[in-house]
Amino acid sequence: MKRYNIILFSLTIIGFVGCKKSVLDENAPSKILADNLYVNKAGFDSGINGLYDEVRRSRSGAVLGTINDMMTTSAFIGTDNAYGNYGGTGNTTEGIFNDWGVLNNPGATLHRIEWAWLYETINAANTIIGRAENPAVIWTEADKNSTLAEARAIRAWCYRHLTYLWGDVPLNLTESSGTTIKTDWERTKLADVRKSMEADWLFAEQYLPVTSTLQGKILKGAVQHYLSELYLAEGKNELARDYALKVTTNVNYKLVTNRYGVNAAKPGTAFSDLFLDGNSNRNQGNTEALWVLQAELNVVGGEPQNLMRRYWVNRYYSLIVGGKSPFLVAAENGGRGIGRFGPTKWALSIYPAGDDRGSDFAWRFSFVVNNPAGIPAGYPLGSTYILDRSSNEKVNNPNWPNTRKWDYTSPVNVNEDRAYNDQSYIRSAETYLLLAEAYFKLSDLNNAAIAINALRSRAHAPLISAGDVTLDFILDERSRELFSEEERRYTLVRTGKYIERVKKYNVISASKITERDALLPIPQDVINANLGKPMANNPGY
Repeated sequence: MKRYNIILFSLTIIGFVGCKKSVLDENAPSKILADNLYVNKAGFDSGINGLYDEVRRSRSGAVLGTINDMMTTSAFIGTDNAYGNYGGTGNTTEGIFNDWGVLNNPGATLHRIEWAWLYETINAANTIIGRAENPAVIWTEADKNSTLAEARAIRAWCYRHLTYLWGDVPLNLTESSGTTIKTDWERTKLADVRKSMEADWLFAEQYLPVTSTLQGKILKGAVQHYLSELYLAEGKNELARDYALKVTTNVNYKLVTNRYGVNAAKPGTAFSDLFLDGNSNRNQGNTEALWVLQAELNVVGGEPQNLMRRYWVNRYYSLIVGGKSPFLVAAENGGRGIGRFGPTKWALSIYPAGDDRGSDFAWRFSFVVNNPAGIPAGYPLGSTYILDRSSNEKVNNPNWPNTRKWDYTSPVNVNEDRAYNDQSYIRSAETYLLLAEAYFKLSDLNNAAIAINALRSRAHAPLISAGDVTLDFILDERSRELFSEEERRYTLVRTGKYIERVKKYNVISASKITERDALLPIPQDVINANLGKPMANNPGY
C-alpha cells in the first residue's frame, strides 16, 4: 500500500488534527484537501490507502516516525502470557502494565496517544464514508460500495480497540470539521457501540472480496472473523459459531499444513514457515492469512515500519557470559531486538512434548556465540548458549527466551531498529479458536475439540477429547497458537478472565493489578477538553 498525505479533518477531545473552516472554503487545487480529493475513485483510493497507513501504526511507534512506545502496548503486555521486560519499576510505558497502581492514571501519555490515534483514524474513515454519498463523485456503484466496505470495516476495527480498552466511549459516525466540531461528547453505552460495529462489518461482508490480488487489503474473511468475536462478546453464540464457520469452511482460508515458501527445503515446521520474511502474504503461500500488514524498505509508502521484532526479540547482545559479551546482532540471532516485551514463565511452560509451536523453530531458547572478541570459556565460536527458562520472569533480563515469529534483519543494516517485513495480522487459525469457544458455550464439546484439534494436528501436538475442553483450556490453546499475535488483553477482557489469569500466571503483576485495571482510564486531556459536558472516568480513576 502506498502512503498518501491526506487531511484528517477533526479536532477536540478525541484527539483529532484540526482544520479550520476557512481552509476548507479555500479554492486550493494545488493542495490535497477533502474537497478536491474525494471527487473520483482515484481520490477515494488515496484516502483508503491513508486508512491502511493508520492501521499499520498499530505496530509502530506511538509518535509517528519514532521507534519508542509501540502504539498497542496495552493490548499485549500486563496479561497472563506477557510482561514488560525492559524499563524497570516505575517506567511509564511498559511499567504501567507491570506495576499498575499510580502509573495507570488518566495522565499517562501512552493512553492519550492511543486514544487520539484511534479517533483520528475513525474521523478519516468518517470523512470517506460521508463524502462517498456525494452524487457528483465520478465512479461506479461497485467502486463506491467497495470503498465504503473498507472504510466501514476499519472504522469498526477502531471501535473494537476502544471498547476493549475503555468500555463505553463516544460514538461518532460523521466527519468532524469546521462548525461540526463538538465539545460536549457523551460516552456511548458499549452495547450501542457494538451495534454500530456490527452494522459496519455486516456491510463490509457484503462488498469485500474473498481474496484480492492487492496484498494488504482487508478480506471478507477478516470481517467474518471479527463478527464471530463480536457475537461471542455479546453472548450470541449461535451467530458466533455460524460466522466462524464461514471462515473455517472456506477453502480459500484453509490452514497451512505443509512446509512452504522461502525455507521449505531447510529444517523447520509448517507453523514456523508462516512467520518467515517472504511467507506472510497469500500470494506467497499463506492461505490462512485474512489480513496482512504491508511494509517495504526504502520504498515510498513503505512506512510506517513495524516494531514487532524490536519489541519481542530480546537484547541478547547485552548478555554477559563468564565476563564476556559473546553475542553480536545478527540474523542468526533474530536481528536487533530490545526485548521490551517478554513471555511469562507460564507462557513458556504450557506446550506439550512434540508441539511444533513450542519448538526451537518457534522460540529462541538459545543464541549463537558469534563475537570473536567475546568468547567465554566453554563456548567456542559458533556454539550455542542455552537461555534460562527455569526462573520466574523479571525485568531487564537478557537471559530469557523470546518468540521467533518476528525475526527480521535489514539487508542494508543489520543494526536497523525498524523492521520492514510484511506481517500477518489475522490468521484463520484464530478463527478456529473462536469456533471452539462458540461450540463450548453451546455445550457442543465434541465439535469444540474438533476445532482445536485442527490446530494441534498441524502442530503435531497430542489431540484432545471433548472432556478436555474448558474455557481455560481454550485460552491456553490461544496462547500456544497465537502468542504475541493476538491482542491478548482483549481476549481476556472479553471472556471475563483478565484479572483472574493475570493474578494466577503473571508473577510481576499478580499482587499489583486490581479490578479497576480491566479498563484503562479515560485520558485527562479528553475530559478537560470536553468543555460542554462533564465526562465521567471509569470506576477507580
